[in-house]
Amino acid sequence: LGEPVDNLGDVAVNDTLPIHRNAPAFTDLETKPSIFETGIKVVDLLAPYRRGGKIGLFGGAGVGKTVLIMELINNIAKAHGGVSVFGGVGERTREGNDLYMEMKESGVIQEKNLPESKVALVYGQMNEPPGARMRVGLTALTMAEYFRDINKQDVLLFIDNIFRFVQAGSEVSALLGRMPSAVGYQPTLATEMGALQERITSTTQGSITSIQAVYVPADDLTDPAPATTFAHLDATTVLSRGLAAKGIYPAVDPLDSTSTMLQPSIVGEEHYN
Repeated sequence: LGEPVDNLGDVAVNDTLPIHRNAPAFTDLETKPSIFETGIKVVDLLAPYRRGGKIGLFGGAGVGKTVLIMELINNIAKAHGGVSVFGGVGERTREGNDLYMEMKESGVIQEKNLPESKVALVYGQMNEPPGARMRVGLTALTMAEYFRDINKQDVLLFIDNIFRFVQAGSEVSALLGRMPSAVGYQPTLATEMGALQERITSTTQGSITSIQAVYVPADDLTDPAPATTFAHLDATTVLSRGLAAKGIYPAVDPLDSTSTMLQPSIVGEEHYN
């Protein structure tokens, strides 16, 4: 756990932070809403993201979730010079490798000059034990907190997939012999999710804006895992298989996607109308 896997040698670091930490104090929070510009027109116009907010990315296999994530990382790095952290929680190793290669080819990761790289990738793929998979999301979040609190930057945090974080917690709970809750999930589901999500926020120092891919088991939105996730989201971006089949990318469904930022007082009357 915590070892580099890019074959570029050991990470020279002296300072460490615990992955289990408290959320920022109420007095440190930045409460004024502002829009996080992504550079993707359909998102910025129809379902804009909140700076320091949490966005759910919904879509089945093969509709372009990972490609949209790559585009966002690239735009933030190139247009804003901003940093991103990607947490691959319980997903396929092949997808993680594809993302790494894509980031190298686009220059977002620079192997010859690592300090100039604009993204950190943290992986705990589906072949890892549940304890490791559960910690990956928290590890990526702790890295993002470093950029926000110490470097005073605006950070983009990707979690792919937040459902796998819940699933890993369920496995750990079963191994500990706890009594299962609804649909076999862990009794501490809401607590674990809240502990992660409450740390993702804007402070007076900087912000963490999180985009989380959400797998919906059997397309059942009432399942406890996605239902618990919904309570924390500021916006949802829904990818449509019908649009993807027509070759329209990103396949964002503007009618299904939502945003709390789409209000006249925030985006202005002209944009809203």
